[in-house]
Amino acid sequence: MFSPTKPLVLYTAGTPNGYQTTIFLEELKAVNPNVDYDAVKIDISKNVQKEPWFLKLNPNGRIPTLVDRSRGDFAVFETAAINLYLAQQYDKEYHFWFNPLKDSDDYSEMLQWIFFTHGGVGPMQGQANHFNRFAPESIPYAKKRYLEETKRLYGVLQLRLADRDWLAGPGRGKYSLADIKAYPWVRIHAFAGVESLDEWPAVKAWVERVGARPGVVAGLQVTGQ
Repeated sequence: MFSPTKPLVLYTAGTPNGYQTTIFLEELKAVNPNVDYDAVKIDISKNVQKEPWFLKLNPNGRIPTLVDRSRGDFAVFETAAINLYLAQQYDKEYHFWFNPLKDSDDYSEMLQWIFFTHGGVGPMQGQANHFNRFAPESIPYAKKRYLEETKRLYGVLQLRLADRDWLAGPGRGKYSLADIKAYPWVRIHAFAGVESLDEWPAVKAWVERVGARPGVVAGLQVTGQ
């Protein structure tokens, strides 16, 4: 039920980008009792995200978009920006990120892997999804290009995770915003045409590790998909 008393409202849908924020919100709820939110499902198939009321919140007309009622209805768009905002405002103890002043190298590593997904895995796999599933005509070159690039990027993740549990942090790493950013894309590898992760065993183990977290399970159920 939509409750205006909750401090946050998230306009979202059941997509990899939408799940990045619902997963993080559910993770935050487990450690911070002040975190609660309304999830408003946006029907992107009907272009609700292009309606004037939505464009006032997010001029790019994309989901997810967050409004922080507790801070004067401050609006945030772009998944990486939303999750960093939530971390800054609601994870003061750095459960899911790193102190940019005291742990600057770890913080930088986390940002690097966030941007790796934001500019690499997400767009390339998204294009693979489009040309393999939704394009009005079959374009073999595009299908091959984006599928092969997705696999190459999985190889980068394999190199990183070969002797680590998580993408950023010292030693074997710490579960962080970097993992939350990448996981919703890689988990649907089969949809993009990558039938199995057996070629990248460390990535496969990482997907299983992230997917077993209660906050992740809950975050994937928020939009009912």
